[in-house]
Amino acid sequence: MAKKAFITGITGQDGSYLTELLLSKGYEVHGIVRRASTFHTTRLDHIKFGADERKQRLFLHYGDMTDSSNLNRVLERVQPEEIYNLAAQSHVQISFEVPEYSAEVDGIGVLRLLDAIRETKLKTRFYQASSSELFGKVAESSQSERTPFYPRSPYAAAKLFGYWIVVNYREAYNLFACNGILFNHESPRRGENFVTRKVTSGIAQILAGKTDHIAMGNMDAQRDWGYAPEYVEAMWKMLQTSGPVDYVIGTGRKHSVKEFIERAFAYAGLDWHKYIRQDRRFLRLTEVDELQADASKAAKELGWQPKVGFEELVMVMVDADMRALGLKPVGKGDTLLKKLFPHRWWETD
Repeated sequence: MAKKAFITGITGQDGSYLTELLLSKGYEVHGIVRRASTFHTTRLDHIKFGADERKQRLFLHYGDMTDSSNLNRVLERVQPEEIYNLAAQSHVQISFEVPEYSAEVDGIGVLRLLDAIRETKLKTRFYQASSSELFGKVAESSQSERTPFYPRSPYAAAKLFGYWIVVNYREAYNLFACNGILFNHESPRRGENFVTRKVTSGIAQILAGKTDHIAMGNMDAQRDWGYAPEYVEAMWKMLQTSGPVDYVIGTGRKHSVKEFIERAFAYAGLDWHKYIRQDRRFLRLTEVDELQADASKAAKELGWQPKVGFEELVMVMVDADMRALGLKPVGKGDTLLKKLFPHRWWETD
């Protein structure tokens, strides 16, 4: 009988990749989606309406992270062996505009799920999507599981509650519950309001004659950027261990937003100076200047190490956005993925 997994945030970047990974391993995958007047399952449509048997093992349920009774009912009905909580209001800048909602979903939502597990006495393993934004105003040049937290946004503060409530329920109720402190991870499925995708989709629109500039905020911020399909593998690995342990996941290298812009425009054959405009509307009220992972624990204990580096990530994303607008991609990114992952379990974006 197939193992069952339950994913919140299944329609997002990570949720869609994790769904593909688990289906490739023979799982039956269940997820919750918010009821809305329009469908928002685009990242899963290639499975739902595909020709292979995977669609027979994918089930979507209506639900919301603010509705505890609904979460309890769905979990009791599904009885999953693994739960991945990826649901979040995940945009840092937007969290300043909707702080209460961000706290409800990103913080209290974690508590609702953990309490559902406790009340239903469900025998399951729980993964919480924590964030490198927890480190905020960093105390060390690279951040590991031992680095102090200093959140700098409503999003990060809510995630901090989520992190500690996982630790608390693990210790108080002996739950298999762990945190994955993932640093920035991107892909062609990243939302267009996130900086990397804003740049690569903007480049494609410039080449297609649909726009003449991209408005940017702080270009000096430095981040540790990796490739999302590799990061969901780390999530899965965390729930296959003998006991619940929290892990930092990242590449161990940092680059500025400006570097990302320079590499992406150069790859597309454009001069970025002609198309980038700075706009104060996109500046954070409290900035996180730099983040860089120390993922040595994950490398040692999980055997997890990333293959896709910064330059490769840029190429993959630019190629995908060019192709999405009917343009001929440069192609180096596509070639690279075929070389690094000859037996990919995820769909070409």
